[in-house]
Amino acid sequence: MNELVIFEKKKVRRARHGEAWWFVVVDVVAALTDSVNPSDYLKKLRRRDPLLNEAFKGGG
Repeated sequence: MNELVIFEKKKVRRARHGEAWWFVVVDVVAALTDSVNPSDYLKKLRRRDPLLNEAFKGGG
């Protein structure tokens, strides 16, 4: 089951996987930062934080 939720009037995509909800990270970044380019914001954040970058690769 895939659904769209509203967070502070911003759309955040999510999907149910087993018993947990999985959210689209770029949508969450857009909702929390008001960035005009959330993908670029996330890329820069990953460059600055090695642990976050490893988590995105599946190593964390």
